[in-house]
Amino acid sequence: MDGVQPGNRRDWRTRLIQPEVRAPGGFVSLAPAVHRGSTVVFERLADAQDDWRTGRYTYGLYGTPTVLELGARIADLEGAHHSFVVPGGQAAIVLAYLAFCTADSHVLVPESAYGPNKELGPGLLQGLGIDVETYPPTIGAAIASLIRPETRLIWCESPGSITMEVQDVPAIAAAAHERGVPVALDNTYAAGVLFDAFAAGVDVSVQALTKYVGGHSDLLLGTVSVRDKTTYDRVGPLYRLLGLAVSPDDCALALRGLETLAVRLDALQQSTLAVATWLKQQPSVARVLHPAFPDCPGHDIWASQFTGSSSVFSIVFAEDWDAARVARFVDALRLFRIGYSWGGTTSLVMAYPAAGSNARAYGARLVRLNVGLEATGDLIGDLQQALAAC
Repeated sequence: MDGVQPGNRRDWRTRLIQPEVRAPGGFVSLAPAVHRGSTVVFERLADAQDDWRTGRYTYGLYGTPTVLELGARIADLEGAHHSFVVPGGQAAIVLAYLAFCTADSHVLVPESAYGPNKELGPGLLQGLGIDVETYPPTIGAAIASLIRPETRLIWCESPGSITMEVQDVPAIAAAAHERGVPVALDNTYAAGVLFDAFAAGVDVSVQALTKYVGGHSDLLLGTVSVRDKTTYDRVGPLYRLLGLAVSPDDCALALRGLETLAVRLDALQQSTLAVATWLKQQPSVARVLHPAFPDCPGHDIWASQFTGSSSVFSIVFAEDWDAARVARFVDALRLFRIGYSWGGTTSLVMAYPAAGSNARAYGARLVRLNVGLEATGDLIGDLQQALAAC
């Protein structure tokens, strides 16, 4: 029978949606709970205020407890005032641009920056009237000569994720701040922990959690970490309006990844240095671009400002190697899988025939490697057999 049941018991259809029984409280787990939800319910109408600045939960778009816990933990690791969690590294980059730039703005971006970052200049940003100019990554304090009255943002990426130039971020930040220009840093290489962005003077630190924090090539997330409340007030309203919602399930994976981040970074650094050192001894390899090596551009800066290196580096083959021979080498690899990205457990390889500020010098001879968690000896053996096949 439909309607109210005997004893004022609600219809079973209603109880499916609004149950009258709950699991007992008091459950404490080492794993954070995964809170999924779009609608937030309130006890009173007076509590229903759609204002992201209150710190209360208002709508799932702005984060469930799982999302906000991840943001709080990233902010704690980076020493940030706040970290906004966004759907990926590129979303983090775009949010930083749009938070500081309007029509007729000028932005400076290093030539060694992440490719999709640089693609924003002649694409989306040009259409919005924002002028993006590239600069040599090792310019340091001399960047002051490139700052215009309309400059609204300066980007850094250190090291560059393909050609690996290490930037003098503190010198760039000091020059920028003298002219009132904020500095944003893509800090993905350092996983937010191997380089202290805010101690170096950075105002906004972005990273792709997709890489080292996720650590297993199975999620897409990014963060935008801000120095102080002033920067928070610039980024926060735009974050809300752009609807940059993220999956609590992905955030739970990232929270799990944080627990093994330290041991993974240690293991990756050790294996990567061994692989890079072996490659440096091979006659077919003209140059190894790894920040820990003295001949890498900006090595002295890396040694004084970073607490370690990570899993990604590049090699430049000898001058008698052409694009076809490079392709044969890449195709001959078995453990290094062909793919973009880095920071996961699986070793990766990708050829970059014309990348970064040194494209003219390196030509088609540039190959980037990401060392994973396979046995170091097996990885060296894979590289050895691929070189022999060419």
